[in-house]
Amino acid sequence: MPQQPQTGSEKQPGRTLNRRGLLCGLAVGMGALAACQPLPLAPLKLGLNPWVGYDPLVLARDRELLDPAQVKVVELASSSETLRHLRNGLLDAAALTLDETLRLADDGVDVRIVLLLSTSAGADVVMARPDITAPAALRGRSIAVERTTVGALMLQRLLQAGGLQPHEVHVRNLEASQHLAALRNGLVEAAVSYEPLAGALKAEGLRPVFDSRQMPGDIVDVLVVRAEVLDRRRPQVEAAVLGWRRGLSVLESHPQASAELLAAGSDLSPGDYLSTLKGLKFYGEQEGQALMSGQPRALGQQSQSLAVTLGFMGLIRTSPDWERLLDEHWVERLRTLEGAQP
Repeated sequence: MPQQPQTGSEKQPGRTLNRRGLLCGLAVGMGALAACQPLPLAPLKLGLNPWVGYDPLVLARDRELLDPAQVKVVELASSSETLRHLRNGLLDAAALTLDETLRLADDGVDVRIVLLLSTSAGADVVMARPDITAPAALRGRSIAVERTTVGALMLQRLLQAGGLQPHEVHVRNLEASQHLAALRNGLVEAAVSYEPLAGALKAEGLRPVFDSRQMPGDIVDVLVVRAEVLDRRRPQVEAAVLGWRRGLSVLESHPQASAELLAAGSDLSPGDYLSTLKGLKFYGEQEGQALMSGQPRALGQQSQSLAVTLGFMGLIRTSPDWERLLDEHWVERLRTLEGAQP
């Protein structure tokens, strides 16, 4: 999934929400002291980086389908920044890729997966010069790869599909925004990219030789919360889940109007935005809950090759504890939310 360069700054949300504080003072009269009302809980801070797959949450916020007193959606410049904020306790929850979540848990951050959001179904793609028609034809060629977990994972799967060893290709670590210039200058002959940037490469005459449809279950977007937050502030987590569902419902039932609202924030035209959506598959409620359930957990079985690959690449040290990541009591609560008004 796209992981933008870090800037160290939050993006301002599309709408500024003015919150009114409660002033609690001492009222002294006739020898009596007026009691102060307890302060309300701060809203759940939910972080995400710019990516179309997370946009139902942005849509829910901007269309006022998400109660700002319950949940505050915080847009950050990159997934690295989102992870750093979550590690440091500046966020209560975040939209992440599954591989990022497994690395976070492996590092000892106690999080829970509370919702499956989407999976890449072609939005992540390897683009190459027209004379390169298959992964095997990349032997001896130069490939631009962004230095991210998903970039490394895409490269690994590409090499496997082509029967190639790592030393048989030349990898250049370049940010995705630099890939087009590198291809134009002949610095590389292929690039591990993603929509909408892949569309610009296609316009230059490059062609896809591999995409995320050939690695099902590897690139999955999830909503995670810190474990203590799920324990203490479950109603706010439920509000976030319902907000996602409402935003997704609007996106799927009114795609053109939603694209016109959201495209500007992603530097896409509405048409390009809709094209990018075609490379994603959003999870339905029952499908997501089924993957989060079972003994062993179905998601763990589906993502076994992902976990093995992350271990092989030295990105995680131990096998994921799926029963801890996917709490069965929370999954049962998700089922009770099915009948909630979308």
